[in-house]
Amino acid sequence: MNEFLLIFRRDFISKESQPSPEELQQHLQQWQNWFGSLAAQDKLARPLQRWDGQGKLVTSNKGITDGPFVEIKESIGGMIIIKAKDYDEAAAIAQECPVLNLGGNVEIRMAF
Repeated sequence: MNEFLLIFRRDFISKESQPSPEELQQHLQQWQNWFGSLAAQDKLARPLQRWDGQGKLVTSNKGITDGPFVEIKESIGGMIIIKAKDYDEAAAIAQECPVLNLGGNVEIRMAF
């Protein structure tokens, strides 16, 4: 079994792309159900916390800058590490990710 990093992205900036409070509650329930399903299947290797709005940026000239970072339309909303046989199985798992219901996407990378 390999480990894969799933990176969840969606538009967190455009007002028209944001869910209503009711939709957000339903969406959060979808996340809880999905995480529970992954855990029950022993596919959840390491859940990671949602970004706390803090961080640092190290540049090519070795400078270190505290956030905030450049605003982009599509932002990383979170990430987890899952267990899967290969990229195809990781992609099948990612196809069930709730971020897709809000127009987001999931990037898959091999975790080392």
